[in-house]
Amino acid sequence: MRANVLAVLGALLVGAGPAGAEDIHIAPPYRDAPEMAAHAAQPSGTLHSFIMTSGESRIYPGIRQLDTETTRRRDSFGNRIAAPAQLQSEAGPYRRDVFVYIPAGYRPGTRAPLLVVQDGRDYTARVAAALDSLIAQHRVPPMVAVMIQSGGGDAQGSERGLEYDTLSDRYARFVQTEVLPRVEQLYGVRFTDDPKGRAAMGGSSGAAAAFTMAWFHPEWFGKVLSYSGTFVNQASPVDPATPHGAWDYHDRLIAATPAKPIRIWMEVGEHDLHWQDPEASYHNWPMANDRMAAALLAKGYDYRYVTAAGAVHVDGDVIAQTLPGALEWLWRDYPR
Repeated sequence: MRANVLAVLGALLVGAGPAGAEDIHIAPPYRDAPEMAAHAAQPSGTLHSFIMTSGESRIYPGIRQLDTETTRRRDSFGNRIAAPAQLQSEAGPYRRDVFVYIPAGYRPGTRAPLLVVQDGRDYTARVAAALDSLIAQHRVPPMVAVMIQSGGGDAQGSERGLEYDTLSDRYARFVQTEVLPRVEQLYGVRFTDDPKGRAAMGGSSGAAAAFTMAWFHPEWFGKVLSYSGTFVNQASPVDPATPHGAWDYHDRLIAATPAKPIRIWMEVGEHDLHWQDPEASYHNWPMANDRMAAALLAKGYDYRYVTAAGAVHVDGDVIAQTLPGALEWLWRDYPR
């Protein structure tokens, strides 16, 4: 099936496509981009961090988990009492770290471009290194990066899964109305209102969340950077309007919706998750990303799609090689 999708994608690329649309194949050995190395003479931005708790959020007060304690209870005769599947506990508290990169020379109160990164702890060092080099070389505008950790867990039934894999505007509203105002208050930064200067980034479900942020609110986020995007059926709870979760983006939503003003850079590994699974599983990462690229191209989106030979899920070597170029491509025509 993947060969058929790639054949369609290749045929489309031979013809006239939208400006900026491009399909690129890279192969090992993968090497860190030179921009990822620190240079003593190069100005460096500053990194800050703070903690947000579930009690501070109206939008994500804590997911309701299955009550596993009930499964261990016994009646007066010593018989185990089984918990019905629908029985749930109260909302569980959580803490999340938020990391903030402020570029060298930033003047407090100046409106700056913005990069929002999901699973922020995983990307803090790399994003800071890439931005230090690119900003110093005037290849991207000086921007603030807000790198947000999820509420915890993974996939169906978790706080992270609820935040990242749900197809709604809920997570975008959380970032826009709860996280960013807190960053502005704590560090004296301000963000541009121009969506062309505001990007969302992530890997795996964090990448799906980045796309969902822009899809539901392109007036807030006009750029997306996706590594191994989870454009598969992983939403929980299931929404009857999108029964196959993020798989529905490339299966029907992109084609059925007028093109939105979103620029997208995306990557997938050849041996990404479930790469040998059939289409009927709705859970094959390379197939899902191939289909995303084909759907975006057919609809006229400005996108770049990178397939990485031999690479695995959210491959660190691929990220270290491609991140500076991805950021530069996304901001290629934005004022410096």
